[in-house]
Amino acid sequence: MLWVKSFHIVFVASWFAGLFYLPRIFVNLAMVPSESLAERERLLLMARKLMRFTSVLAVPALGLGLWLWLGYGIGAGSGWMHAKLLVVLLALAYHHVCGVMLKQFARGANRRNHVWYRWFNEAPVILLVIAVILVVVKPF
Repeated sequence: MLWVKSFHIVFVASWFAGLFYLPRIFVNLAMVPSESLAERERLLLMARKLMRFTSVLAVPALGLGLWLWLGYGIGAGSGWMHAKLLVVLLALAYHHVCGVMLKQFARGANRRNHVWYRWFNEAPVILLVIAVILVVVKPF
């Protein structure tokens, strides 16, 4: 079980690293002048590659988490686990929204400014802090 838990932590940390950085690329994309096509295309390429890689990392993170929960019974019937599952669903929704935003940038349909993306970038930090507190402290 400790091997599964260790790899779960590694993949969750890696997945969230992508969720931390992708919106930073959005900040830069929102700041690119309209005449700077090369810069825009370079940032879009970076964002696409990071989105793909982050999506791949999410799969084992989720799979190993399910293994810990269903296979080993960690958190079964506990309030903290229900709250953590909600946090996981919110992280998946955030991941999905990042994909939608990336497609909007690619179409040239972004309507938000860089300040909005700076605030948007804080959500995964909050989600990770809540998840860690729920797992370590088990407040309920």
